[in-house]
Amino acid sequence: MQSLKQAIFSLLKSTGIDRSVEQNKALLLWDGVVGESIASNTEAQEVKHGTLIVKVTTPVWRNEIAMRKKDILSKLNEKLDNPAIKNIRLI
Repeated sequence: MQSLKQAIFSLLKSTGIDRSVEQNKALLLWDGVVGESIASNTEAQEVKHGTLIVKVTTPVWRNEIAMRKKDILSKLNEKLDNPAIKNIRLI
């Protein structure tokens, strides 16, 4: 007999929802990945089709994050079970 955790994982995988669940973990990981200064000036809002949408407080922070985007994507995907986030969109 399967454990409840295994049964839920199997259900998510068979329906294709596991990818969405993995992508949405990025919302919870955002603050820890980017650090306190960026986290206090941003808010990870949602994930759409592999793109993490982040609200930024000022154009200066938008520019800073844009310059660090590749590194942030790498760190986020490293923390996730698989590379679920393909891009970051700053708003």
